This record gives sequence, C-alpha cells and structure tokens, in this order.
Amino acid sequence: MPVSPSRRLAALISGAGLALLAGCGSSPDSGSGGGASASPASDSVVPVVASTNVYGDIVKQIGGDKVDITSIISDPDQDPHSYEANTQNQLALSKAKVVIENGGGYDDFIDRMLKSGNNPSAELINAVKVSGKTAPKGGELNEHVWYDFPTVAKIADQIAAALGKADPASAATFTKNAETFKAKLTPLETKEADIKKQHGGEAIGITEPVPLYMTEAAGLGNKTPEEFSEAIEEGDDVSPKILQETLALYSGKQVKALVYNAQTSGPQTQKVEDAAKAAGIPVVPVTETLPKGKDYLGWMTANVDALADALGK
Repeated sequence: MPVSPSRRLAALISGAGLALLAGCGSSPDSGSGGGASASPASDSVVPVVASTNVYGDIVKQIGGDKVDITSIISDPDQDPHSYEANTQNQLALSKAKVVIENGGGYDDFIDRMLKSGNNPSAELINAVKVSGKTAPKGGELNEHVWYDFPTVAKIADQIAAALGKADPASAATFTKNAETFKAKLTPLETKEADIKKQHGGEAIGITEPVPLYMTEAAGLGNKTPEEFSEAIEEGDDVSPKILQETLALYSGKQVKALVYNAQTSGPQTQKVEDAAKAAGIPVVPVTETLPKGKDYLGWMTANVDALADALGK
C-alpha cells in the first residue's frame, strides 16, 4: 500500500546530496503550475518554490511573468504518496525568495531542505497555518486545505504580500492579481452553496479525507468509517470487518456518491469503487495535484461540477 504524505515522510541523506522520501508526488518537475520547465530565474523575477503544482499555479496566477516557479511535486499520473526529492530541489530552495508549503505534516521535506539549504531569508508560507485549521478533539487534522476555498483566498493574500516584499515595485500588481484570483473563487463557493441547498444532509462515501472540505461546504455528510479512510491514508491494510462495513454503504445504497482519491488506488479502494459502480452509485474521482492541462480554478470548477452532477442537480 502507498504511504501517505500526511504523517509519514521518511528522510534519507546520501553522501552525494539529499534524497528525501516524502509525501504526494513523483519525479521532480519544475514549472509554473502544471509542471512545464521553468526558465532560469533572472534579477527581474522572483524565484519561488512551491511544494506542489497546486500552489505553484496559484503563485503563477498572482505573480504572472514576474515570478519564476519551481513546483517540486507536479506529476498527476503518479501515486502522490511517495516522493524522492533530489539535489535540484535543494538548489532551487537555496535560491528561493518565496517558498510555499502545505504544512500539517504533508510536506515536511520542505522544512528540512530549507534548513539544509541555508536560506533563512526565504519568505515561507505554510498553508495550514494560514488556514487556522486545527485537528478536532480526539481526531486528526485534515491537511488538504487547498480544497477549502476560503483558505485558498487567505493564501492568495499571503502570496501577494510575500511577492510584494520580494519585489516592492510590483507589489500593487500582485495585490490586484490576488483580488482578481479571489473573485474567481466566489463562483465556486456559490456552487457549493447551491449543492447544499439542494442536497444538504445527504450522505457520501470517500476513500481518503482529500475532498472533505469541499463536501462539507456542500452540506454533505461522510458515512465512511473513519477507520477505513485513516487506514487508506496511512497506507495500512483495512481490517476485514471495517472493509465489509464500508462496502455495505454501497450495496445497501446508503450513500449518494463515492468521492475517491484517484491518485492512491489499491486493492481495497478498488473494491469500494467496484461496489459503488455495481450499485449504480456515481463515482467522483479527485486528485491531490493538478491534472494535465488544468489550472487551479479550472480544476476545482470541474470537481464541484462533477459532485453536483453525481448528486443530480
């Protein structure tokens, strides 16, 4: 089973350089958002490192051609729960003026590499800290804050401020771009509110907590046993009893849709998907990194629309 980034990031340091095993990605790829190679940074642009292409794309929306972005985790075709960072990542971090990480245990390799790269002056944005979200009493933090649109609006403001500090002459441009970006989040929140109005209180199933901020904003309840989603996220086997309880949600048609993480599939999640399809229950795949050809806003629009379609408008 894959190892989740949320709490399990193993570090291995070799004599040749840095090789870290961390969560959520595949081979390193530089670029703005979708992973296209970034041109070498010049004095006229702000060098930025984002732990994932999700944050890299948001930076691009705000910074435009005034930023040079390296998105460390950017391949949507790979299992995001194992990642090997390398010395190229270390070099990029050592030169970055702005660094954005998810935090919450999701991408701790950024902090370790920043420390090793001896770049204390880099402006670090931690998305979970910006969100203000904490673990519920007796529970665990859902660190997938990029599925929470109010949090993303706060992050946009933090990005604009950090870029403005690095390039004061362009600060007004960054602020204006952030406002434009945030305005485009509003229709997404409206779509969630529409789903809540029509389907509030209805139940869905998940495989991992990835989409929960979105589904909760849409007024939907998650009926998946916590033991199931935690085991899948941790890369552990689900007990036969919990697996049967989960499968019964679909055979008994107790949920209206399955919203599953398509990047961390395995035998047990496949059984859940098969059970949903066999029962005629719609399946909504979500991912942790940007799909090819999508920007953040287009990606999230597709996610919310797919959820609405699955429930029936």
